Amino acid sequence: MPFLVLQTQPAISDKSFFIFSRARSGTIEMKFKVFLTITPNSPLEQFSILPLIPMKIGNLYFSFTNPSLFMLLTLSLVLLLVHFVTKNGGGNLVPNAWQSLVELIHDFVPNPVNEQIGGLSGNVKQKFFPCISVTFTFSLFRNPQGMIPYSFTVTSHFLITLGLSFSIFIGITIVGFQRNGLHFLSFLLPAGVPLPLAPFLVLLELIPHCFRALSSGIRLFANMMAGHSLVKILSGSAWTMLCMNDLFYFIGDPGPLFIVLALTGPELGVAISQAHVSTILICIYLNDATNLHQSGYFFFIIEQKRGASLRGRIKKK
Repeated sequence: MPFLVLQTQPAISDKSFFIFSRARSGTIEMKFKVFLTITPNSPLEQFSILPLIPMKIGNLYFSFTNPSLFMLLTLSLVLLLVHFVTKNGGGNLVPNAWQSLVELIHDFVPNPVNEQIGGLSGNVKQKFFPCISVTFTFSLFRNPQGMIPYSFTVTSHFLITLGLSFSIFIGITIVGFQRNGLHFLSFLLPAGVPLPLAPFLVLLELIPHCFRALSSGIRLFANMMAGHSLVKILSGSAWTMLCMNDLFYFIGDPGPLFIVLALTGPELGVAISQAHVSTILICIYLNDATNLHQSGYFFFIIEQKRGASLRGRIKKK
């Protein structure tokens, strides 16, 4: 009976496999060599946006993509978790594991709100609690989602994180104007500054203030993309060494595998900690918007003129 023996050897120079095959039938022996080229996948391939339901109106695309799918999955997961925990009239007297998780998240958010936002009463701080709680909860469930195989990391795209950070930044700016009126702009010009230097200082203060939204989006995007790319690269290296039939690679294979397992835990911790960092930064920005510790020179002059005109009206009466 003829039989076939396959032997593989790696060719490092051209990243191909030499496959030696021998077919023996009686006294006939044949040898042939086949080149099998391996094309490694890019570690950035996991971040590609794929249209699942293409939709086009004119030159505008409204396709339902994989980021949309996983954002809906995150929303559904959070709503289902809260629904099943609170469906029995507010939960069980003795909480189970899922109820303990929801209570832990609910009890965590008031701590940074009370610690970072000062100068306001408890009732006023409670107005900020829903926004901060929703932001923390969705970040907590959305960031580690990319650690699941064949899933998608929504926060690994800069446009998504930039949209989130800018929406929060605009909301905080509106809160600042509601609380302080035009005096909110006093942070642009500290008190005691000479008037000729005022235009330069206004520009210097305005640029860092606007970069808060940009830096928040870049921080979350860079952490998620760098960490997941590193895990992907090491996972691909471990898999390549595992597929190579050689004693040297077999001995060296557990090294990258252990590194991947060791990086999975810290990467999961980074994904969870980014939700905490985002919550702390939102509270700090809210504190800066509601509690203006600087008195602007320009607005101080306006208040003086307004007070002088008011005193003049009183004297006339």
